[in-house]
Parts: sequence; structure tokens; C-alpha cells
Amino acid sequence: MIQNCTIKAPFFEIGPKSYLYGEDVIALAKAADEASQKYDVDIIFTTPVVEIARVKAATKRLHVFAPHMDPIKPGRGLADTLPESLVAAGAEGVMLNHVEKPLTLGVLKTTLERAAEVGLATIVCADSIAEASMIAKLKPNIIVAEPSELIGTGVSCGPEYVAAATNSVKDVDPDILVLTAAGIANGEDVYNTIMAGADATGSSSGVAKAPDRAAMVDEMISAVRRAWDERHPKA
Repeated sequence: MIQNCTIKAPFFEIGPKSYLYGEDVIALAKAADEASQKYDVDIIFTTPVVEIARVKAATKRLHVFAPHMDPIKPGRGLADTLPESLVAAGAEGVMLNHVEKPLTLGVLKTTLERAAEVGLATIVCADSIAEASMIAKLKPNIIVAEPSELIGTGVSCGPEYVAAATNSVKDVDPDILVLTAAGIANGEDVYNTIMAGADATGSSSGVAKAPDRAAMVDEMISAVRRAWDERHPKA
């Protein structure tokens, strides 16, 4: 596991994927940065690769992640994403094994090793509880446990799934942070997921397709803060 990851629970992940591009990505990043400061909640912003440098320059608190990388080293690799190039652009981490960019277990292991070599934090997706448990043995910083069939549907997984997925990872390595998501559409979904025991949750289409993206980000991050504080009341 990479030891320089500074992300702490509770946190939230926003990934505009290819719903947004150009100035819309930057505007969303700035809204997320404001919400992160307002509610003191860490936010991973998984931006399109071409916007990493601009998002980094435009924000203060966001943890800027790339959506993918290839386990190559400097040299040949036309159209591949070089880990060193992500670091040079300002990325703090990288997302791997998303259902839209799946990796075999062997390639995932090699890619995690390359991330460790260059100092990138890692967030790895798993679309089942069994896969989450298996990936935990590879010691990424964060595991995203989300049923792929719910991604983009607006239907979130229930509290039983959240608890089971979180436990499946923590039983292997309690230091791995667990984000449970898929179908997160509003603040209520966020609140319920955090209350069910997740370290974090996140949203892509729920934010990117909202009529007022900045307002939706504020609603969701506020819900993270409220749920976490209710789960961990001060003595």
C-alpha cells in the first residue's frame, strides 16, 4: 500500500467521466473545491486525463485523480497513459479497474506496482463483494465496491450491501478505505450510504447530469458531513 495517501474518511469521489469536458469540468471542480472547504470533507476528483493540470491549478483542496493508467515505463507506448506523465501533470492518484476500463488481475497487480513506484495513490473498483475481498489482498489505498448493474441507474445499493462490502475489505486489511457507490443520485442516497457504514461514497451521472451541478455537489457533500457526524458523535 502506498503510504503517502493523505485522504481520510469521510470522503467523496466525483468523476465526470465523459459527460463533461472543457470549461464544464473546471466549473465542476471549483464547485467541489468550495464544498470540500465548506464541509471539511476530502473529495477525490477523477478528471479526464487532459484536464488534470487545469483542475489542479484551479483548486486548493481536491485530490486530483486520473481515470486510468497503463503499467508502461518511459519509452514506447503510443496512446498509452504513462504513470510518470500523470505525476508531472499534477495527479495525486489514479482510478483502476472501473467497469468501463476493466483489468485482468495480473495487469491490475502490475499497474498497482507501477503506481507505487511513482507515488500515485490508488482507488480500485470492484463490482462484487467477492472481487472486493480479492482486490484487498493487493493493498490499494481505496476500494470502490459498487455493483456494475446499478451504475448510472439512479438506484443505489442498499445498506446490507454497503455493510457486507465494507466488512469484506476490512476483514482483509482494516487500513484500506472503502467507498460504496453506484446509482447515487442525491443527498439522501449519500446520507444513507454513509450511515450504513461506508467510509465514503461518490457520484458521476448524479452530479454531471444535475440541472444545477454546484447545488447537487453541495447537497451531497453536506450529507456526507451530516451522516459522518451522526455516526461519530463527539463525546
